[in-house]
Amino acid sequence: MDVKNCKGCGRLFNYVSGPRLCGECKQKLEDKFVEVRNYVMDNPHASIPEISETMEVSTSQIYQWIREERLIFSEDSMVTIECENCGAPIRTGRFCDKCKNETAKGLDSLYKKEAPVIQKKDRERERMRFLDNN
Repeated sequence: MDVKNCKGCGRLFNYVSGPRLCGECKQKLEDKFVEVRNYVMDNPHASIPEISETMEVSTSQIYQWIREERLIFSEDSMVTIECENCGAPIRTGRFCDKCKNETAKGLDSLYKKEAPVIQKKDRERERMRFLDNN
């Protein structure tokens, strides 16, 4: 464990992993997320700057929640972000469905290759060997 200063309040805390926030600041951020999510559900046509101003949260934090797929906008919302791979407009996440599928297919093809079969030429290699106790 490491002792670090919290980015939110500046207090020292035992840092394990994730964002450099103490438990109290993490909880405050989580509570703010719930408020923002509820606001987005009640106001589906709100823009990101409007959400940021109304809910008093930074636009970068809103974009982070969108990229983490925690904050999702409805189909009739005007809010979109760009796919990190091809630049297509998406509502949540980092990649569009097309890029996700291509990546998944690429990974599947890596695992579906047959491993070469190694033939044992004789039984001599398979037997157990012992060291002399001399």
